[in-house]
Amino acid sequence: MTTPHTSAEDKAKQPRPIRWWPVGVILTLAAGTWFSIWQFPALDHQAQNIQTTKVILATFAALMLWVLLLSRLRWRRRLLLCGSAIAAVGLLAASLEIRGVTGDLVPVLEWRWTKPHSQSLSVEQADPPSDIPLPVASATDYPQFSGPNRNSHVTGLQLARDWKTQPPELLWRQPIGTAWSGFSIVGQYAVTMEQRGESELVACYHLLTGDLIWNHAYQAHYESVIAGEGPRSVPAIVDGRVYALGPSGILNCLDLIDGSVIWSKNIITENESSVPGWGVSCSPLVTEGKVIVSAGGEDGRSLVAYDSQTGDLLWSGGDDRAAYSSPLLATIDDVAQVLIFNKHGVDAHDLETGQVLWTYPWLEGPQNIAMPVVLPDGRVLISTGYGTGSQLIQVAQDSPDNWSTSLIWESKKLKSKFANLIVRDGYIYGLDDGIFVCLDLATGKRQWKRGRYGHGQTILVDDLLLVMDERGEIVLIEPTPERLRELTRFSVLEGKTWNPPALAGEYLLVRNDKEAACYRMPIEQP
Repeated sequence: MTTPHTSAEDKAKQPRPIRWWPVGVILTLAAGTWFSIWQFPALDHQAQNIQTTKVILATFAALMLWVLLLSRLRWRRRLLLCGSAIAAVGLLAASLEIRGVTGDLVPVLEWRWTKPHSQSLSVEQADPPSDIPLPVASATDYPQFSGPNRNSHVTGLQLARDWKTQPPELLWRQPIGTAWSGFSIVGQYAVTMEQRGESELVACYHLLTGDLIWNHAYQAHYESVIAGEGPRSVPAIVDGRVYALGPSGILNCLDLIDGSVIWSKNIITENESSVPGWGVSCSPLVTEGKVIVSAGGEDGRSLVAYDSQTGDLLWSGGDDRAAYSSPLLATIDDVAQVLIFNKHGVDAHDLETGQVLWTYPWLEGPQNIAMPVVLPDGRVLISTGYGTGSQLIQVAQDSPDNWSTSLIWESKKLKSKFANLIVRDGYIYGLDDGIFVCLDLATGKRQWKRGRYGHGQTILVDDLLLVMDERGEIVLIEPTPERLRELTRFSVLEGKTWNPPALAGEYLLVRNDKEAACYRMPIEQP
């Protein structure tokens, strides 16, 4: 028979029940914090993802503290659980590697033992096809970043609206060296930039077959954990020459026929500047015998112009650090000028002298990438992602030596991170944190916001918008202020696609950091 004294001793030896209520508190707080992050309108998707990561890490740490200090588990089990969890996290961290991020700053993870794509391709020896015609410039060329007029517009081409009955025809698809560069096309010569091992390349391919015509390789390698690796600008093809700017600042002038070097410069060392965190991303502007690039140097070396024939420095101007935008030619109040979106704002330089004509300050902090859009009557549209938004400004020449800028409207409803904005028939179309948006140009009022396409790129093809989705799809949209009207779509690439597409007549050339492809697009029949 058990005595009361023995029963009390047995009860004292029994383990106390697990204390679960702290787990409920931790998970409730985590869920509430996560919900508030994604409902807070002032945060952009990038900031929301960063804050979500912090919540996950904090929740994991809190649960480990609960196991150790509050769970009432036996100490052997506490140590076993914490040790196993930490070991599992450590094993994953040791096995996985961050190789870049998505447009919303979500890490792209790959196994450490897999060879980076840039290391898997060697520098090929070109065996150019014998039947390729000499390049002759035509109206259907796509010779530079953002198209013939550097405004993401292609005219004189009517794309078919139904790709199910008239599907695009794949001409070729093949691996390509790592880069966020795009193609420039003149005739059947298509030029881009790549990273293969420790060599940076300017490579020329046959537009219709994908055969390598020539490549120019040199020792250079830009890479960072977040930005990834390889070039990120688009070459320009003018008068039989290729002008290509690498991410470390090497500017090459090459012969379009065979890729031979005509002249070469390093715009960073020559202008006493530094490489921005995501690499030099400026696509050269070639006009009136000048190659204009954003060097980001101080003491009048922010924007520089080189002689397109010799590489000699013609002029330089400005003091602002470079961002990730490209120079744009404009005429405002009958004065030819070059606009560049720098780290601290938009500067306009006289085309002939490089003198800064006017400056419009911008918030410091966001990465300025999209080019300004110059509109009639001296209006300029500016937009940045990372929660910043868009502004329409008025630029005027008050006297021969004095320019003024004033704000017409501003809106946080359109925050363009990568893609240049499109203006058509009094309305603005663009990607707002990866979602398509239409604004009224006169007021900045949002007409609609629909369709998630990621941080891709856009071309206005006559009256239709061709959208390169970040996930590798091409989408055809009819721009209308009433609603989003998606006509058709098809998948062209696999994986993250930030690279701008190129459309030369009916030929669409697309690429990302691993592969490239050419499609013959269906044309609307009369």
